[in-house]
Amino acid sequence: MSDAGAIQAKIDALEAEMARTQKNKATNYHLGTLKAKIAKLKSELVHGSGGKSAGTKNAERGFDVTKSGDTRIGLVGFPSVGKSTLLTSLTGTRSEAAAYEFTTLTCIPGTMKYKGARIQVLDLPGIIEGAADGRGRGRQVISTARTCNLILIVLDSGKPVTHKKIIEQELFSFGIRINQQPPDVKYVKKEKGGIDYQETVLQTKGMNVEVARLICKEYKVSCAQFILREDITVDQFIDVIEGNRAYIPVLYVFNKIDAITIEELDILDQMPNYVPISSQHKWNLEGLMEEIWDRCNMLRIYTKPQGQMPDYDEPVILHSEGNPTVEEFCNRLHKGIMAEFNFAWVWGRSAKHQPQRCGKDHQLCDEDIVQIVKKVAS
Repeated sequence: MSDAGAIQAKIDALEAEMARTQKNKATNYHLGTLKAKIAKLKSELVHGSGGKSAGTKNAERGFDVTKSGDTRIGLVGFPSVGKSTLLTSLTGTRSEAAAYEFTTLTCIPGTMKYKGARIQVLDLPGIIEGAADGRGRGRQVISTARTCNLILIVLDSGKPVTHKKIIEQELFSFGIRINQQPPDVKYVKKEKGGIDYQETVLQTKGMNVEVARLICKEYKVSCAQFILREDITVDQFIDVIEGNRAYIPVLYVFNKIDAITIEELDILDQMPNYVPISSQHKWNLEGLMEEIWDRCNMLRIYTKPQGQMPDYDEPVILHSEGNPTVEEFCNRLHKGIMAEFNFAWVWGRSAKHQPQRCGKDHQLCDEDIVQIVKKVAS
């Protein structure tokens, strides 16, 4: 049996033991240890022996696609769900589409323009069950998906919703946490002092100091500080120790809605993070692009040269997760601007009056207009 086969056999045995174990307070520690062992083995399966520290030397690398534009989104799904047709409809880039499966065999990039932003769209080859273990170029597909700001899981409306669960599991196995935020846990490795475990909120999902110590023992972490600032699960605690998880927003795009009834569409409409489309007939593509815009948290900032009208055609695109400041805006234009920066005139929603004289720490809002004033050479 190969190394990968032996590791998979161990994972199957541990998962079978977990399924047999009753869930209660008495078995909490045992279940925590099993989860840690499974996570460690899965990491070894993906990254090679040595787990996360081995990097990707044994795992297949993603497709070599140069990152361009203001943000990047990836189309992930089973073969023949309409990803190539969707790419063509959104970007105009020709990606071969046919009636048979696995038409797309490599990553096809395209760029769509929306509200002044250039959004790179990647049409990735169809994945199959077992993709995270390397089946059907699955690791290359998911490795590339990890580099995206947003993942569109494209599903065929006429096929079972179980396809959604399979894709979610494959992404989870490869360390992608969809529609989640990183756990609010401070984790600091130390040289001495043992395990310092603290909770600032009550833990109701199975975490306590004993479970933390068992998991740390499994990962050979002997000295560290943990401060749990939110109620987390054992799996989230393992993610913190692994330290290589990607937290990516996901939209479920149900394609080919022209092939189902209104009643079936009403059932699908109850799902969260869902957009119904028909890429062939170009139905609801505008609604999809608006959802993409909202999920990517993009802001448009217009530049205004002194004595001229603002440039509304080519806005500077910033991401709003961290409330972008004037300094971030300047660095997006050119890294050398801040060395000569004096102040900025700002028009728009973030200004108390029009215009407002602002420093580098002023936080900007969507569609603000900014004019930079440089220092006068003495």
